[in-house]
Amino acid sequence: MEPNWNNFETPERVGDGQKHIMRIEVLIASIGIALLPRFAQAQADCGLPGDAGDHWPLAALESVSLDGATLCPVVNWLAGTHANVHAVLVARQGKLVFEQYFSGLDERWGQPVGEIAFGPQIKHDERSVTKSVVGLLVGIAIDRGLIKDVDAPVLSFFPEYPDLRSTERYRITLRHLLTMSAGLEWHELDTPYTSEANSENRMDNAIDRYRFVLEQKVVAPPGQNWNYSSGSSELLGAVLKRATGEGLDELARKSLFEPLGISDVEWHKYPQGDPIAAGGLRLRPRDLAKIGQLVLQRGAWNGVQIVPAAWVDAATSLQINVPGSPSYGYQFWLDRQLVGSSEVHWAVGIGLGGQRLFITPDLGLVVVVNAGLYKSDQQGSVPRVILNRYVLKAIGPHP
Repeated sequence: MEPNWNNFETPERVGDGQKHIMRIEVLIASIGIALLPRFAQAQADCGLPGDAGDHWPLAALESVSLDGATLCPVVNWLAGTHANVHAVLVARQGKLVFEQYFSGLDERWGQPVGEIAFGPQIKHDERSVTKSVVGLLVGIAIDRGLIKDVDAPVLSFFPEYPDLRSTERYRITLRHLLTMSAGLEWHELDTPYTSEANSENRMDNAIDRYRFVLEQKVVAPPGQNWNYSSGSSELLGAVLKRATGEGLDELARKSLFEPLGISDVEWHKYPQGDPIAAGGLRLRPRDLAKIGQLVLQRGAWNGVQIVPAAWVDAATSLQINVPGSPSYGYQFWLDRQLVGSSEVHWAVGIGLGGQRLFITPDLGLVVVVNAGLYKSDQQGSVPRVILNRYVLKAIGPHP
């Protein structure tokens, strides 16, 4: 269950992000460097990745045209802000070039676990970044012929609900779930998560959560309006189970994680045993970076096509506009930024608490941020500062 996304998880608008950045920088200036001794060694080696036995190619920053003098100060920046960022990783040109971990307070699916000393082997809640992984699994299932296509009616996978097969509901397709445009009434961002009226809370507490989502009032034609809905992602998880005959976690293990060499995975589950498709995944940051690299390489890994290239292209391309926010693909957010005189585009998986998976094909770049900012109003701005003020500036003007 997640706090109000309006305050915490909504992708920051450019203007709002800049205001947060300015406030954070003023805070840092007032703190100074008195709090930095325990980060001295980390700064000395500038986040140089070590060999963790997971087959990540390693390289120095300068070998992939990243300026260490610009990127390395992010370590002290994070130490000074007390931002409770737990991990920052950067890969470029298929090589892991920056890896920095911190100690900080954390949670496991909303339950405090105290202070954790994070490192390469420590898994982290990815929260709603899970949605992006589920989107990739849909593409795999379609490629294998287990699902016809994105225009398959959602209710065709739920024959036990014949009373819901009204003409208007039967028009809802997988495409509409992937783009969060099903047209069903859903109050997740506009209602506090502390309220029983929040649609995600009501879904989680329902005897049959899939029926709960599908029986909501139709308030717009499918495909017309974007409305953030964890219910849509849960339906996608159910469709995958019904189409493939495998649980979401097992499907992901065989189809995605094992081909990437990812073996240390957890997935928070509902009491009934189903993995939480909207946000239950726990991964090591290095493994989340592998998923980003897979997307950057249009679904290919070590010469094997794991996810169809056409699906990755569609998932990370504009599918629907989001009023006042970045655009949306298939369970991926889309954003852009000026780097030098050029506009650079990226896809991003976003999770509560500051979890980010930035994928920037224009620059051959993947950036992972894991954090424990679950109740902080900085959880949107801090990852954006890391990306904009340190990583992208380290690349310099984009030709």
